[in-house]
Amino acid sequence: MKAVIETIRELVEIPSPTGFTAHALTYVENRFKAEGITYKKLEKGALIATLPGQSSRIRLLTAHVDTLGAMVKEILPTGRLTLSQLGGYAWTAIEGENCLVHKMDGQTVSGTILFHHSSVHTSRVTNTEERNATNIEVRLDIRSTTAEETRVAGIEVGDIVTFDPRFIHTETGFVKSRHLDDKASVALLLELIKEWKNETLPHTTQILISNYEEVGFGGNAGFSEDVAEYIAVDMGALGEGQHSDEYTVSICAKDSSGPYDLALRHQFTRLAQSHSIPYKVDIYPYYGSDASAAVSAGHDVRHGLLGPGIESSHSYERTHEASLQATYDLLNVFVKEKMNDENTL
Repeated sequence: MKAVIETIRELVEIPSPTGFTAHALTYVENRFKAEGITYKKLEKGALIATLPGQSSRIRLLTAHVDTLGAMVKEILPTGRLTLSQLGGYAWTAIEGENCLVHKMDGQTVSGTILFHHSSVHTSRVTNTEERNATNIEVRLDIRSTTAEETRVAGIEVGDIVTFDPRFIHTETGFVKSRHLDDKASVALLLELIKEWKNETLPHTTQILISNYEEVGFGGNAGFSEDVAEYIAVDMGALGEGQHSDEYTVSICAKDSSGPYDLALRHQFTRLAQSHSIPYKVDIYPYYGSDASAAVSAGHDVRHGLLGPGIESSHSYERTHEASLQATYDLLNVFVKEKMNDENTL
């Protein structure tokens, strides 16, 4: 897990909200090159690595490098900024967070995301007013009290705003950070490739690192018609009424798009049981994945979804080494086994 967690740290510290993923994809590309992995870059910027196997029928695994973020929506008369969300999250999830505004010239300006009436000493609505797009603002770390002064600093509408990940690896095995969705899964696949590249795999296996998942159309194009199985490696959603936890691999039976392939799900659970890998099967009620996006786009693939359990998803997230290990182990045994239609479930 040491290598996996270090890769997670490196990834989450590269800002990459949807639409601003070039640097994170370059990191992945350099990892592919270092391992001598054959890959190609798609027009949307996503990367597909290929590991040859005994069968030409392709098994595709995907994880997404794009994260939550924002764009500058308006420069206020006070010089502060309002935001338009990239991805779906509650405004309360970013209140009080440090951020960076990425200007067109490549430079950044730091700031803090705050409620307009943030001081309890000057307002009676601080504790009661709903947070929304009109009252959440960026307080910039420059001397600006007017819109003109902010524009002179080079900030404009459409500039990308990224959130401080605040990565922490605790002595008790927890990993706390923003953007574990889905950079934890990207890290797992990058570390697993080191083992798989030296194996004789039963099927040609491709790794798709997508970059538009958070807005619903990542991973839905650009892959071969020979792909038979499409597996999204993405977070297990934890919360009230959920079965998943931070210590097992979460196997999704159904999300908001509908059920995942039953035979694949049974294969996941059978492999977990036979290899003593701790797992939970769950339903994610308000969730979609690159696998569901691919099926919705009309691709004729069997689709599945599994991943580490992530607490407080789309907020300040947390998982545990045990969940990362369980996901690593299940992916490892799955890729080395033949496809469902060649096995007895």
